[in-house]
Amino acid sequence: MLRGHKIALDPNDLQASHFARAAGTARFAYNWALAEWQKQYQARKADPSRRRPSQGALRRQLNAIKRKEFPWMLKVTKCAPQMAIIHLGDAFQKFFSRRAGYPRFRKKGVHDSFTITNDQFSLDGSRIHIPNLGWVRMHETLRFPGKVMSATVSRVADRWYVSICVDTPHDPNLTHAKNQGAVGVDLGVSALATLSTGEPPVPGPKPHQALGARLRRLSRSLSRKVKNSANRKKAKAKVARLHARISNIRSDALHKLTTDLTCRFDIIGIEDLNVSGMVKNRYLARAVADMGFSEFRRQLEYKAETRGGVVVVADRWFASSKTCSDCGHKVDQLPLSVRQWTCPACGANHDRDRNAARNLKNMAVSAASSAVSACGEGGSGGSKGLP
Repeated sequence: MLRGHKIALDPNDLQASHFARAAGTARFAYNWALAEWQKQYQARKADPSRRRPSQGALRRQLNAIKRKEFPWMLKVTKCAPQMAIIHLGDAFQKFFSRRAGYPRFRKKGVHDSFTITNDQFSLDGSRIHIPNLGWVRMHETLRFPGKVMSATVSRVADRWYVSICVDTPHDPNLTHAKNQGAVGVDLGVSALATLSTGEPPVPGPKPHQALGARLRRLSRSLSRKVKNSANRKKAKAKVARLHARISNIRSDALHKLTTDLTCRFDIIGIEDLNVSGMVKNRYLARAVADMGFSEFRRQLEYKAETRGGVVVVADRWFASSKTCSDCGHKVDQLPLSVRQWTCPACGANHDRDRNAARNLKNMAVSAASSAVSACGEGGSGGSKGLP
């Protein structure tokens, strides 16, 4: 099982400059390869006898010309440009399989990073050896045992991190679910999650809302600075640090919630939310984006898979809020402003979110039972959805 451990680095000024140079080299190689890919593709359309462009051919082409045309590439590790072209090949594979859009050119200062293969770096406690640079201090030691596969050095705001990929057969700190049965999770804007167990709703941190006034003030200050001035760079760094803090607060809350759910429950039912459509509502877009619904689902699915649980995703048109969880009666209309409603068939009084969570739980249990009956035995492992 491949796992990643992201560790903060503590480089000095010289090492930070080297990281920026290596990230710039990787960005240049990626953009160069993308331009060559497009050029060769157009040439092949005019002459079908030409070979198709590929990341392997582009890597060999760059190796043949970089000493003469790009000698500055030799000042950083050879993995920086080579792995960037490999990542471009992966991006095209995702594009051809319709899992992602067409690859775009990378911009300076946006997602600066470079990747190193496992034969080009070494670890010694809380430090890592980078080619052409030397030892760099890390804030902690590697958490996972196993074979180290690669390392990606990246910059977030003004801080550098290394993400180490490890192929570990078993994580000794990983515990299986406590088998507390099934749970339905209804996501919302006022409260991040409402559980079918009757527990109090889990409030969302809403970091963008909490730090919005400060973000607006710093953004106004940035807009007043002269372009390409030293003060503008300082103001830009302050805005980037605040954005990183907002992201970290949101990520921390989601990790705590998803870890708690996957540690306690074997079967988890959630909705297939149309987040891209929800953010088109100008009144709810900021609140929806501040919750991180897509990230919640991503974390829940991979954590449930590692702990032997199952995530059952309801159909997008599943009427979880409008269906009575007691008798199954479905009402025709239920506006968002209605938070409490009474079933006209059985007279049960429902809280909108709690009722939706219960319906999601019932749906998940029914789907999991059907899957077990069809297979003849229960299997382990996460599932993005069951029929």
